[in-house]
Amino acid sequence: MRIRFPGTAGSVGWPAPQCTCASCNLAQADRRLPLRVTVDDSFRVRESGAAGPVPPGYTVSPTPDGLLVESPGGGRLLHARSGPAPEDSAGSGAGQVDMVVVDAARRPEAIGELRRSGVIGVTTAVVAVGGDHSVRSPAEFARRARLWGAFAPADGHVMSCPPAVWPDARPRAPHRVLVTGGARSGKSTEAELRLLAEPEVVYAAAGEPADPEKDPEWAERVARHTERRPRWWRTEETTDLAGLLGRERGAVLIDCLGTWLTRVMDEHGVWGEFPPPGAEERVESEVRALLEAWRTTRAYAVAVTNEVGSGVVPATRAGRLFRDHLGRLNQWMAAGSEEVVLVAAGRVLDLS
Repeated sequence: MRIRFPGTAGSVGWPAPQCTCASCNLAQADRRLPLRVTVDDSFRVRESGAAGPVPPGYTVSPTPDGLLVESPGGGRLLHARSGPAPEDSAGSGAGQVDMVVVDAARRPEAIGELRRSGVIGVTTAVVAVGGDHSVRSPAEFARRARLWGAFAPADGHVMSCPPAVWPDARPRAPHRVLVTGGARSGKSTEAELRLLAEPEVVYAAAGEPADPEKDPEWAERVARHTERRPRWWRTEETTDLAGLLGRERGAVLIDCLGTWLTRVMDEHGVWGEFPPPGAEERVESEVRALLEAWRTTRAYAVAVTNEVGSGVVPATRAGRLFRDHLGRLNQWMAAGSEEVVLVAAGRVLDLS
């Protein structure tokens, strides 16, 4: 099949009519029409079905994952659903397809769902469409697509199904990414975004477990954080990050190293003016174990951390101690990472 994309944007195009937002201004030089997908220049397909008569030999079938198009020559195209996937979508019977068209602005996590169910395999071309001014710029949309192992075509692009050329592969395990930044910089959002297309993700929550009775505000924050993650991600509340990195083979997201270090230092009683004998050594031992696990992990691991060296010198001993320990930990983790990125005001700067 020849799949043509006369338009690749969201429902109103990009830039949107009469819109003067920054995203639409940046899209002026790379204008995109609303999404339109045609098969062999014979008929058009949408998420809801085929537009116009379907030539003999083709089959167009709705599935829980979206609209499946099969050609007489054997090519299989899935126009993935853009709405929430049904709970039982995994194992829907569609099987692996040759190409998937995904609205990656509205539901990028659909890529992970389809990989999880086997619809997207190693040889499946993933096409990311639907860009609009909910994304900062066309360049940012293309960056995200690359992270997910997807291709973001321009209007007019033609692809073959089965594909002749596949998009660049996404990062595969073992691979380590350190995401650093200040408070509320967007670093956790960036870390989560990187793993949306992964079929198996363990979210390592290294902070104190939320207790609604002791701290309802913190519990509410944790709940909101949990709700925005894909439903198949598994959460583990643990300080044993070394053990987790040692046994996992899929994707692991650690959020965050600052809260992990706080708990480790608290457990060994180093905060006081007169810490117990050997306290510092025990903290350093746990740090070394984490660094070795990070270096040798077989997982695709993304760790979030805090930048602590950009402000004034802390006024207290505890503050200075924490800054020194975390600053060193960040340097050592960065040295063992394939990628390091700094997030500031939601913008991502590659430090690799």
